[in-house]
Amino acid sequence: MAMLLTTAGTSSFSVALPDEHATQRLAIDIANSLEPGDLVTLSGDLGAGKTAFARALIRYLAGDVSIEVPSPTFTLMQTYDLPQFPLVHADLFRLSGSGELAELGFDDLPEGAVVLVEWPDRAAGFLPADRIDVALTLAPKLKVEFRHARVTGYGALGARVDRMAAVRQFISESGYSEALRARLKGDASTRSYERLALGDKHAILMTSPRRSDGPPVRDGKPYNDIAHLADNVKPFVAMANGLRQYGFSAPEIYHADLNHGLLIIEDLGDEAVVSGEPPAPMRERYEAAVDMLLALHELRLPDVLPVAPHVEHRIPYYDISAFLIEAELLLDWFVPRLHAPMPDTERDSFRALWRELLQPAIDAPPTWVLRDFHSPNLLWLPRRSETARLGLLDFQDAVMGPPAYDLASLLQDARVDVPEQMELALLGRYVRGRRQRDADFDPASFIKIYVSLAAQRASKILGIFARLDLRDRKPQYLRHMPRVWGYLHRSLGHPALEALNAWYIAHVPALNAV
Repeated sequence: MAMLLTTAGTSSFSVALPDEHATQRLAIDIANSLEPGDLVTLSGDLGAGKTAFARALIRYLAGDVSIEVPSPTFTLMQTYDLPQFPLVHADLFRLSGSGELAELGFDDLPEGAVVLVEWPDRAAGFLPADRIDVALTLAPKLKVEFRHARVTGYGALGARVDRMAAVRQFISESGYSEALRARLKGDASTRSYERLALGDKHAILMTSPRRSDGPPVRDGKPYNDIAHLADNVKPFVAMANGLRQYGFSAPEIYHADLNHGLLIIEDLGDEAVVSGEPPAPMRERYEAAVDMLLALHELRLPDVLPVAPHVEHRIPYYDISAFLIEAELLLDWFVPRLHAPMPDTERDSFRALWRELLQPAIDAPPTWVLRDFHSPNLLWLPRRSETARLGLLDFQDAVMGPPAYDLASLLQDARVDVPEQMELALLGRYVRGRRQRDADFDPASFIKIYVSLAAQRASKILGIFARLDLRDRKPQYLRHMPRVWGYLHRSLGHPALEALNAWYIAHVPALNAV
């Protein structure tokens, strides 16, 4: 593969495609780079396989190799409702010029659709400045199925093409170039995952682009800095190795490119800790998760971990600034969504109540808080024993903080209904386990911290789900809001939260309409 940087805002690389498998791999690379609203053009020689390339890309995004993908030569446009975004596949070969685009329906495409255009020269002058072009050319002097491909990113998508080249190089260096690749369902972050299968070898490709800082929101700092969210892959590597050192089942790191945020890690499978539809907690597996936290919380854990030679990760502390800015997401995103005004004076009282309520959590002896310790990030490993039966996936935002936080995250899972009786039983299991291990453990103080953190987390999540809808156009998270409100109501009912509960009732009454 040759990389060539051309004019400002344009990046290209060229690659040889000796067979259909190589063409499919390039199509997967393009597919993994796409975001809603992107335009990809397919240019090059007649008969060079543009439609075959498009078919491979669409099938990969659909997660279905058998999906029918006809050539749009005669229909001119085909629309696919794919899991991530709608995709429009257009063939402009029969158009006499760009003036016919409006008649074809290019002025009325589905919102957020990715558009895949063959013969883009028919739309000369109407292509956006930001796009990706894949030029396929024949190589008759080599062999019939051989192709050359040149991928070019224009404008803002030039950086996307640069990253694509880095991913291809990384996979090649790891020895997985010939692996079958299957996209895995992601989360609300910018990370993406693929399962790699090469014979009897299996692994996960994790792509974690560096997170942008965003605008300053307080004291000249962006939200991510105040909330201590990782902006690169180094904390994941540090925490994965640290957890494994203590016998917990975080993925082993097989190959890493820290600068580009690329990892090939152990495949822990896909056996969940929930079952059914809608998913419900499996009691034995939730008990194992509680026991894993007990084992973690009895350890004396460091706040600095090695990443690579001469590279360390210092685990940040879950301080009051982080707790507060998270809780205020409720006011920043959820309350405005309900058109409920919030004067600055009431925000000040909100913060004052939380400061007082969270102080015991700040003062608690700190441990590793994995922070997203809930069902989507937990796997069941029946061939392993004791606490190693629980596979851990998401911990790059880990902080040093109160042990009760991860327990609240597990027992008030935003995506799964945890019945109140099960929550209380598992909370009791944890409290009894701590008392057996630590004579100084105070159950009443711990439970007060637990309900406080559960309420803080529920407030944060309601804000995050509203933000995902309003800012990021991901309305699918709204369906979880009634559950999270139920958890919040459950926690606010504890006598220790009486003053906070009164504030919520007085100032956020619309929460009852969730």
